[in-house]
Amino acid sequence: MSQTLLSILAFVPLVLAGVLLIGFRWPAKYAMPLVFVLTALIGLTAWDMSLNRVVASSLQGLILTASILWIIFGAILLLNTLKHSGGISAIRRGFSNITPDRRVQALIVAWLFGCFIEGASGFGTPAAVAAPLLVALGFPALAAVVLGMMVQSTPVSFGAVGTPILVGVGAGLDKTGISAQLVANGSDWETFFHLIYSRVAITHGLIGLLMPLVMVMIMTRFFGKNQSWKEGLAVAPFAIFTAFAFSLPYMAAGVFLGPEFPSMIGALVGLAIVVPAAKAGFLLPKEQWDFADPKDWPSEWMGKIEMKLDDIAGKTPISVPMAWAPYLLLAVFLVISRTFPEVKAAMMSLSFGWKDILGETGVSGTIEPLYLPGGILCMVVLATFLLHRMRFAELRAAVGESSKTLLGAGFVLIFTIPMVRILINSGVNGSDLMSMPVAMAQLVADSVGGVYPFFAPAVGALGAFIAGSNTVSNLMLAQFQFNTAGLIGVSGAMMVALQSVGAAAGNMIAIHNVVAASATVGLLGREGITLRKTILPTLYYLLAAGSIALIAMYLMLISDPLHLAG
Repeated sequence: MSQTLLSILAFVPLVLAGVLLIGFRWPAKYAMPLVFVLTALIGLTAWDMSLNRVVASSLQGLILTASILWIIFGAILLLNTLKHSGGISAIRRGFSNITPDRRVQALIVAWLFGCFIEGASGFGTPAAVAAPLLVALGFPALAAVVLGMMVQSTPVSFGAVGTPILVGVGAGLDKTGISAQLVANGSDWETFFHLIYSRVAITHGLIGLLMPLVMVMIMTRFFGKNQSWKEGLAVAPFAIFTAFAFSLPYMAAGVFLGPEFPSMIGALVGLAIVVPAAKAGFLLPKEQWDFADPKDWPSEWMGKIEMKLDDIAGKTPISVPMAWAPYLLLAVFLVISRTFPEVKAAMMSLSFGWKDILGETGVSGTIEPLYLPGGILCMVVLATFLLHRMRFAELRAAVGESSKTLLGAGFVLIFTIPMVRILINSGVNGSDLMSMPVAMAQLVADSVGGVYPFFAPAVGALGAFIAGSNTVSNLMLAQFQFNTAGLIGVSGAMMVALQSVGAAAGNMIAIHNVVAASATVGLLGREGITLRKTILPTLYYLLAAGSIALIAMYLMLISDPLHLAG
């Protein structure tokens, strides 16, 4: 079989997933088992993978699934704990004191708070934390998931204290070979690596100037009673103000401080500026905006998790600062666990795993229950139990409700993530073929020639769509992007930066991220509806990144120590 046919065949599972989820609106619990079986068959036959490697990859996927379910459980448990403690009622009350305008609430909670959680934790945590919080504030569950997924864009490349750059790009490139070339050209790895992440920060920062506005416009168009783009556009001055408050410190941190802190610093500075501005009514439209009465919402908007004020009838009201204390603790614990080496090592010391599963070299999986955001969320739950002076029966009720919600997500993810691992691990096979994701990327590159830089972000997004991770997309494709830059004579640093930017955007449509976010608000089974909404901001992001790529490569003629443009 020719390489072109093999590359086309590698796309088939993803096309099937898209057709079933988006075209036919199948629930993921029906679509993903079918996609898993097809992927395994292609791996065994066309890719000549051994049965042992397919099974080992599937087991590796199950270990990763357990990690993701642990994060989902922690996020749901914190929400349910706050529901029973009275914290949710207090948070609602606090937002009405800032502004009752849902557009502004979305900008503060989904965008700025979500960006901070992404910077501290990554791995889909922002949607898992922000979506249930938005539901608690009175947003439709489907709107909350769509907004939570849209946060999986600008901050993602510097999520989890820079993991997609430090690990994804750092380990995805042939550091030894590139360093030798750099030294021969009078440069070094540190200079080249700085070029990559500073260009990631600048590209994201520019595209991100419109993301808060795009987010609000999608909310008013698809979830407003008037289904109006214009009602979202009405808050444009404040949305763009919010974007600048985040993007400027974000870009500065990326250029001058390194890849660990841009998303956190951008979000903290943004919150410090935007919240007081919203309270003062700065740049806010005269007419406030709200959703229709909940009784008029379509059933597909509604999740199975409800936040009722009478859940906490008879309890002494909690103050607004005390209600927010668990989320502040969450942020502090996440930052400490990611930035203090001794703490990080201690939390990672509790680890369960399987190295070289079934004897397959490089196919391994580990769970670190304390270090994962799920463990930190559970620590925060215990702190909330004490801070909010809860009764044990209330905590037990929160655990029970959270466990029930988890079961639906587990069924979908036990097929989705093993499918991903088969794709990624397909590079070891009996026919010496490149892995399926790299074959897909190669097909795209061969098809478009010199305008490839425009499509480079889409290749990164494809990797993230497959893997649900910017980090994994960078690990798979960074070297491929770098080599392609050399073939067409453009900046390798910029091409790798475009890979990371596109991989961040791809998180908005990554299936298992959508499943995880949906699970936190009881919305399993409607993943295709979410994808139909999030594909719009994903297209904006990729078109903008591709346009910046062409301008940078062919008009500005940017270069680096290895590839001189022009």
